[in-house]
Amino acid sequence: MTIQNDIEQKLANGLQAQHLEVINESGNHNVPPGSESHFKVTVVSPDFEGKTLINRHRMINKILAEELQGKIHALALHTYTEEEWNKTSNGSPMSPPCLGGGK
Repeated sequence: MTIQNDIEQKLANGLQAQHLEVINESGNHNVPPGSESHFKVTVVSPDFEGKTLINRHRMINKILAEELQGKIHALALHTYTEEEWNKTSNGSPMSPPCLGGGK
């Protein structure tokens, strides 16, 4: 099983996700081919109703605690309620280009 699959499974089991998208963005960074170190996660869930952005991220960080202890280098989170998601035209923001870590 891949890290991406682990993330998808844990979030699907840990949240009432109406939409869940996990994208491996490692190829956009200075890492070896086939790496699983940089991810973008978009989640739409009623679990986020009434929660601040930081508390939404804490919920996800708790679910992915094991992966965040070393398997994942970067995790971009986009968390929405259904109402917020509908206002975005059902799309998460583009990730910025990688600057190579030292730039």
